[in-house]
Order: sequence, then structure tokens, then C-alpha cells
Amino acid sequence: MDLRITATDPSHPATLLDLPWDVPLERWPEEHLVALPRGISRHVVRFARAGEEVVAVKEVGEWAAVREYALLRDLDRLAVPAVDPLAVVTGRTGAEGEPLEPVLITRQLKGSLPYRSMFETTMRPDTIKRLLDALAVLLVRLHLSGFAWGDCSLSNTLFRRDAGAYAAYLVDAETGQIQPRLTDGQRAYDIEVAQVNIAGELMDLEAGGSLHPAVDPVAFGLAIVERYGELWHELTRTSVYPRDKRHYIDRRIRRLNDLGFDVAEMQIQRSPDGDKVAFLPKVVDAGHHQRQLLRLTGLDAEENQARSLLNDLETWMAGQEDYAPGDPLGARPEVLAHRWVRDVFRPAVRLVPLGLRGGIDTAQLYHELLEHRLLLSERCRSDVDMETTAAHWITEVLPTRPDPDAPAAPEEDG
Repeated sequence: MDLRITATDPSHPATLLDLPWDVPLERWPEEHLVALPRGISRHVVRFARAGEEVVAVKEVGEWAAVREYALLRDLDRLAVPAVDPLAVVTGRTGAEGEPLEPVLITRQLKGSLPYRSMFETTMRPDTIKRLLDALAVLLVRLHLSGFAWGDCSLSNTLFRRDAGAYAAYLVDAETGQIQPRLTDGQRAYDIEVAQVNIAGELMDLEAGGSLHPAVDPVAFGLAIVERYGELWHELTRTSVYPRDKRHYIDRRIRRLNDLGFDVAEMQIQRSPDGDKVAFLPKVVDAGHHQRQLLRLTGLDAEENQARSLLNDLETWMAGQEDYAPGDPLGARPEVLAHRWVRDVFRPAVRLVPLGLRGGIDTAQLYHELLEHRLLLSERCRSDVDMETTAAHWITEVLPTRPDPDAPAAPEEDG
């Protein structure tokens, strides 16, 4: 059988052809590999360079590779945070004609880390809680989209910094399935699997001396169940309000937006006596602030980053002479937003040279500069300009930040 590359982008097959497909993945030459942190996997996984991109290559059976490739494409279509599928390579043979396992290729998620790399330095309980919060949000988003994961765990997730929190991305869809709507039993199974897996993974870290002594693995396993339940209840519950309190509906929508979720449509029913109104929102995937920032400025950011940037944008807009909400003679928000990008955002980001940024994306960089400026201003009890902030951040904060794209020592495959 001839080598076959099935790819999402016509430009990828040409660059992928240069990789040594006639060699088992575990024996690929160092010249093709990129040393990045890798999590535990049931399969052989390597990072390789294909043209200008870094890709993750996983050896897996053909049926599983094709199925996971299709599932990841579906998740991309549904705008659920997951690694980007690039290609499936089948028909591999060795130098002597022996068959080799097919591979699934995904794009390396820049700036992300597997959880084990994050625990190389003992992580504080509050930080672990933020990781689990991110994983709970991811699981809710998957369930709202009709995706049953089947193997939710820290090992099957990648994490990226998102302002003061983390954003979680699904990295292994091998056990998943997509349906129009999940049953309560399917959701309960996913939650139970998540609880058991997370408790077990934290116990493993505890046995290796990498877990903070204040962290109870069993309690943290239960914590994700509670966080998931709170989120799911808030996003799917029916609210009943007095008919003359219609602003309660607006307040409920704003609360959902603050959680990062958008309302696609509303189902409103009046009680037979006409005194009460029942409100059931149809909540779609997270990203309310992401979409708002992208619409206004063209900047693509994580949800919490977007919220931080929008707050700064709104504060800046309020100080502009031509800012007049509701006045047809005032500047449109889109015009002011693009002026903010040109005059505020870009100049601030350029204060940190490219060579010093490491794996920090521009939205995260700007958010950290905002936070540091606030800290310095509170210390000085007066406003500190961005130039002073950036200089201090470069010398005092940047050297202490871990670089997520730094080379890592090879890890054993499970």
C-alpha cells in the first residue's frame, strides 16, 4: 500500500512528506524532532518540525487515527478548545517493507503545557484549583456541544495561561463521541471518570513528592464535580421571575456573559395567571468576551485575556472627547477600538522586545503589563506610565516566569 496523507490544509502534505515515515516514531532522528514538554500517553508521541510549524505526531491504529481526526475536526467546527487536527498518515512501511503504524498529526498548541510539567515546581493549592476550574469549564463546553469525552483527565488536557487563570484544551479525543444532545447518564459518567482520574493523577504526584502537602487528592477530585455542577446549573436552569421584574432577565444574561458564555436564544413562558415569567436561556459555547474583542479590535485572545483587554479599552474610551454613547454624532465604538489598538495596545506590547517574550502571546503580555502597572501605581500612590511599567516588568518579573516553549528533557512514554 502506498503512503497516503489526508490533510485539512492543501499546504501541509508537501511539508509533511519530508518527515521520515519509513522509520518507527520512537527512532526518529533528532534532526526532525523538537524538544518540548510531553505528557503521559498510551502511544508513542513526538514533536517534530514540518516546514515552519511544530506538530505533534502520535502513532495509533488506522481506525482510531481516522476517527480521532474526524472528531477533532468536529470540535473545531463547534469552536470547542481542542488541538488542531492537521493530517492522518497511513500506508507506512519500514526500510524492509514491514508495515508501520499510522499516525495522527496535530498542530502544537503554542504556549501550552501538560500538567506534569507544571508540577515540576510544587504548585500552590490555589493554582491547582484554577487548573481544575479550567478543566470543569472545558467539560461543560464539551457537554453543551454534545461531546461525551469518555476519558476526562489532566493527562488528556493541555493548559495555557489566560490572564490570571488558565484555559484548558482537549488533547486526546480517542474515546469521545458526538451526539445531538447528551443524556444525564452520559454526563454523569464523564464526571465520575474525571473525579477518579484526577484523584489518581494527584495521588501519583503525591507519591513522587511533587504535590503540595496541603492538597488532598480525593478532596480535589470531588472539587471538580462540585465546580462542574455549579456551572451546569447556572447555565441550564430555568428562572422564574415576577412579570414586573423583567430586568432580572437582563441580569441573568449578564451573569452568564460574566462566566464567558453567550445566549443564542431565549424561551420565555408566562404563567396561566400572568403574574410570573419563566426564562430558559439556550447557552452556547464560551467566548462572549473573545467574540466582542475580536469584533471591535480584530484581536484574538483567550476569554479572560479578552475580558481584561475590554476593561482597559472601555476605561480608555470613556476618557476620549468624541466618546458619546447613544449620540449619533459621537465616534462609533469600532472606530475608537481600532484607535486604542493603534495608540495604546501596540505601543505597549512593543516596549517588550520580541526576543525577550519567550512563549508569551501579545494578549497575555498586555494583560500582565496592565496588572503590573496597577501594582506599581498602588505602591507609588500615583499613576505609573506604561514605559516605566514595561522596564520594571522586564527586569523584575520576566526573569521569574517559566518559558512554556523551553526545551525539555525527553520523557518516558507510557
